[in-house]
Order: sequence, then C-alpha cells, then structure tokens
Amino acid sequence: MTDPTLHDRALAHAHDLATFVEASPSSYHAAHEVARRLEAVGFERLDETAAWPSVTEGDGPAGGRYVVVRDGAVIAWAVPAGATATTPFAILGAHTDSPGFKLKPRPSVGREGWWQAGVEIYGGPLLNSWLDRELELAGRLVTADGEEHLVRTGPLLRIPQLAIHLDRAANDGLTLDKQQHTQPVWGLASASGPAGSDVAGAPHGTSGGDVLAELAHHAGVRASEVAGYDVVVADTQSPRVFGAHGAFLASGRLDNLLSVHAGLVALLEVAGTPDRPVEGAAIPVLAAFDHEEIGSESRSGASGPFLADVLARVAAGLGATEEERHRQLAGSLCVSSDVGHSVHPNYPERHDPANRPLAGGGPILKINANQRYTTDAHGAAAWARACARAGVPSQEFVSKNTVPCGSTIGPLTATRLGIRTVDVGVPILSMHSARELTAVVDPWYLSRAVLKIFQG
Repeated sequence: MTDPTLHDRALAHAHDLATFVEASPSSYHAAHEVARRLEAVGFERLDETAAWPSVTEGDGPAGGRYVVVRDGAVIAWAVPAGATATTPFAILGAHTDSPGFKLKPRPSVGREGWWQAGVEIYGGPLLNSWLDRELELAGRLVTADGEEHLVRTGPLLRIPQLAIHLDRAANDGLTLDKQQHTQPVWGLASASGPAGSDVAGAPHGTSGGDVLAELAHHAGVRASEVAGYDVVVADTQSPRVFGAHGAFLASGRLDNLLSVHAGLVALLEVAGTPDRPVEGAAIPVLAAFDHEEIGSESRSGASGPFLADVLARVAAGLGATEEERHRQLAGSLCVSSDVGHSVHPNYPERHDPANRPLAGGGPILKINANQRYTTDAHGAAAWARACARAGVPSQEFVSKNTVPCGSTIGPLTATRLGIRTVDVGVPILSMHSARELTAVVDPWYLSRAVLKIFQG
C-alpha cells in the first residue's frame, strides 16, 4: 500500500471500524449502533407493528431512507426517487453476533471464596484465546413491563488460566473442559462477607455475588424487575492499529462486525442526504442478522423470515403485484460478506496449494463445490465487475480438500428468496479468537466494492 491517499482513507476507515466495534459488545448493541448512525443522518426508524409508507397512499418510500431493528438484527435500505415496482434489490448480508460465551440461567455461582458467573459456550470460539483477559457482560435486560434495556458492565470478569507450576505439561497441549475451566471469576466473597461463603443461587437484589443485580445496576433498573435477559461475554481490550507502517488492525469481533461496518459505510455513502437522491439503479439494502454463529435458526437469523418480510413490505410500498415482485427478486443480487482465512505463515500446509489469499491483497471471493458458499459463475462475474469499477484488488478462496470449510448466511438467503447470491469477505488471521487480525487496507477495499454493488 504505497499510495498515501489510499493509506489515509484505509486508516480512517479502520479507526471508524474500531469505534463501531467498541460500541457493539453484543449483537443488540451492534443493531442499535447501526440504527443510531443511520437515524443521525435522516433515516427513518420503522416499527414492524405499524403500517409502513406506501406509494398508493401518496407518501411512498420513493426517495426514502429506512431502518428497522428486530432483536439483534437490523435491516436498512434507501429507495431511489425513480424506483418502480420492479427495481431490483442490491443486498449486503452480514451478521452481528460473534462466538464466545452467553450467560446461563441462575448465573450467580461460586467456589472456594470466588464469585463466578455461569456461562455457556456460544458458537465455536477459540477457548484458549479468552483466558486471562479483562471481560465484560453485555446484552439486553427485559423488565416485567416488557421494556428492553441495553446493558454493559465494562471490565468485570476474567477466565483465569492455571499456572504452569500446577500443570507442567501445559505447553505440550492445553485441554480445557468446557464446563469446568471456562467459568469466569468476577469478585471475592471476602470483600462483602465471610471468606469461602457460598454465593450459588444468591437471591436477586443482594449485594454479594449476584450477577443479575450487577447487571441491573448498570442498566439503571431494579434487580427484582428483571424478567428476562440475553447477555454475552465480550473482550474489553480496545482495537489497535500496529505493525510495520501500521499494516494491521487487531480487534475482537471482526467476525463479523467488519462486514456490517463496511456495508454501513457504503450505504451511508450511496444514500447521501435527505435532499440528495439515492445513487444508482437498485435499492441498496444492508441486512445484518443475528445468530449466524449458531446456525441462524431464529426470528432474527438468516434462516428466519426477517429479510423476506422487509423486502415484501418494501415491494408492497412500491405497489408491486405478485408478478412484479417475482421479477424484482429475479433481478436482485445478494452479496453475503463474512471474514475468511488468510494464508497463515506458520501453518501454510492447511491451505489450498493454488488459491492462497493474503491479508492486504483485497477482498476474497469464496467458492465451494458443495455450496457451503453460494458463489456461481454469474455471481463471480458480478463481484469481479464491482471490484474493477471500485479499483479494488480481489482474491479467490477455496478450502483445501482435507480441511472442510464453514458456511455463511449466503446459502440460507439464496434458498429462502431465490436471489442470486455470492459469498465474499476479507482474509484474516485468528478467526474465532477473542482478538482477530486483519490488514488495515482490506476493510476499506471491501466497503468500496460493496458501494459499487449498492449502486447497481
């Protein structure tokens, strides 16, 4: 990256990505942050239980900018002023959740005088990467009146590693029991009561060892009012640019807030301002789903009806008949964006011998013969055109035959809606670690290519 202008733009994008990640310790915070940024520039927040604007009512969505949140998922779109009932959608699909840990029911546990939080493993995290880090609890509380309250504690917990003096073979191979060795500590019983006191099952509202009372305190509600919660564990270390010439960005939750942020930046750019028409010949849509890391099977996941519901209501607002809606979807494109694997210099044998994407070399096109990624020839050509128009380098990724790949929201969206879908991403190291690594330039490259997709 020798172009100083490119470096400055990529660096500014990386710093904004870092700000976005820090504001998004949970999927609920991420959806909120996307909506907050969009509303700040004139997007209208829609309620799923209310009627949406309709062309037939004379106040239609032509020229409008909208965002809707469903739990930890968010969908936003901008309708060009000249849109018709068959104007296609240009969709960027991503996900808001990251692998880690989620708070269990009856989470106030303890042993040997330590307060601990009972957590369940969420998705497929690299467990050892979560050891000896300052962690926080973040998510949402729902009170008895049905109100939802976002909450985050700041640094509160730590999963302590066993000293090598007590496990001399630790460097020969660390094995963690998912129940026994992953419960974080967050306080000492001796700080508020007798040493070694049992805090398991402590009632809500007590001062000692009650995780829910701690969360309620940070949310500004009474612990006795908390009727439900969805709370995860998040790393609190700030993202950081480092390396020779500032080449790297290390951060938690790059999988997949990196793609959400790239789509958000591109949407903000193509949507312009309320007094400037939306650019392009398509309806740009940012669809950021929850629960991808655990299979997407929820009302806010890609296997659920959220995107289909929104697209149907947008089409209805444009006065589309059933025939026109089918034509609209047939002409649409979805780019499923998720992080992928850069060639690892310490494990080069784990990668395909011919297709070896490198961090800093631009976005990757993901290909899999078994349709774990949905890329086909037409999708690949569309992505190649977008990258060429954006002046962005691109690479191809395919797994080594002996190392099966994961999957994305791409196959789910293609199956549910029949929209041509292509899988892309950014090559990173340490995927599913508590702290992942990307080249500074690649998130910026991704946003430039997505911008061209949004423009149609």
